Amino acid sequence: MAWTERDKIVWDEIMAWEQSLAEYEGNDFQYTYSKWLNTALSTIPEETLSAFFGQLDNVLFQMHSLLQGSQFQNEAKERILTSARIFREDIAALDDLKKLTIDQIRYLSSQQSSRHRFYSLLQGGITGTGGALTLSTDFAAMAVLNLRAIQMTAMTYGYDPQLPFEMMASLKVFHAAALPDRLKADGWQELLIELEERDHPYFYNEVDQLTDLTWMERPVTQLGKLLAITLFKNQKTANLPLISVAIGAGVNYRLTKRMIDFAERYYQYRWLQDKRENMKINA
Repeated sequence: MAWTERDKIVWDEIMAWEQSLAEYEGNDFQYTYSKWLNTALSTIPEETLSAFFGQLDNVLFQMHSLLQGSQFQNEAKERILTSARIFREDIAALDDLKKLTIDQIRYLSSQQSSRHRFYSLLQGGITGTGGALTLSTDFAAMAVLNLRAIQMTAMTYGYDPQLPFEMMASLKVFHAAALPDRLKADGWQELLIELEERDHPYFYNEVDQLTDLTWMERPVTQLGKLLAITLFKNQKTANLPLISVAIGAGVNYRLTKRMIDFAERYYQYRWLQDKRENMKINA
């Protein structure tokens, strides 16, 4: 398939977005908050932090494995393929999705992303009711929901998260997408460097640490959301804690939207790059 005008337009959009990441400057509050958090975490022994991040990485790997092995995920994969056959009848596997046009892929992806944004809104609203169970499971629920959203984005663009390299790619996209805005440019560049340095499209040769101090701002922000919900859950209108529900739903929706938008750019970049490479090979 030839490189089309629409391909070029989307590629230019990605380049403009990449430039906006590099030019982003945080405000004084963000830098003060970051400095305070780093100071607080620096009081924790290094061995304790290392063990904590190791356990956190292990939890993310386990979440990924559970999602990939679930019947729900297999059904979602089939749903993507079935939707893709509206455009081409010969779509039989995820890799065949690369036969579609960029706008067809984006349409399929928008179907998935809107569904996950709704799930996030709903989950945040339920958490906002202030129940002990929902508050205690909010972080795990959001991690699962957003990781699944990234996996679905990967599959929509024709990349199977069950393959070793794609598994690590989806986890690293999850990590980079959750970084503070001022650090996203670095996370993006690390993802692109790994694409350039990979030895084989299906294998990943090393196991890196995913989470670190730079990643902790997002979980702390989520904890701040839970604190706000706790403070406002008793202020009810028509027997509903509307303020805390709005806080939970709004924060979770915005987080999922940012995660999906970042993942979308990453897989669009790869889809277009792979198409251009295939054109060179077949030329």
